[in-house]
Amino acid sequence: MIRFLIRLAIFVVSSALGLVVTSLILDGFNLHISGFIVAVLVFTLVQSIITPFVATMARKYASAFLGGVGLVATALALFVAQLFSTGLSIEGASTWVIGTLLVWLISALGTFLLPLWWLREKRASRKAANTTET
Repeated sequence: MIRFLIRLAIFVVSSALGLVVTSLILDGFNLHISGFIVAVLVFTLVQSIITPFVATMARKYASAFLGGVGLVATALALFVAQLFSTGLSIEGASTWVIGTLLVWLISALGTFLLPLWWLREKRASRKAANTTET
């Protein structure tokens, strides 16, 4: 259960980082403080639900598209988050394309790097605790 909660927290933080950094880079990709948390939660929930579905459909009907599953899931999650949240608005086709790429890339990197950072910090604190005990 603890691992699930840690993974969930990492996924939510990665999604938030992806959305925030993309909103800072792209003009038409706007996050609104009033609905930021809802936008992040809706995006995270939809992406975690839709990714296995898109992967199954791609594997079954178009295996050549398996590599793009994350991008398709991110685009769909952004679309749903924009529909059901006042915290996110995306304007323009190029913003949709570049925004999808950036959010996907940043959240994927965050999902990969945050556990490594967290484990390193945890190891360092254990080492420090063991050093002070002896």
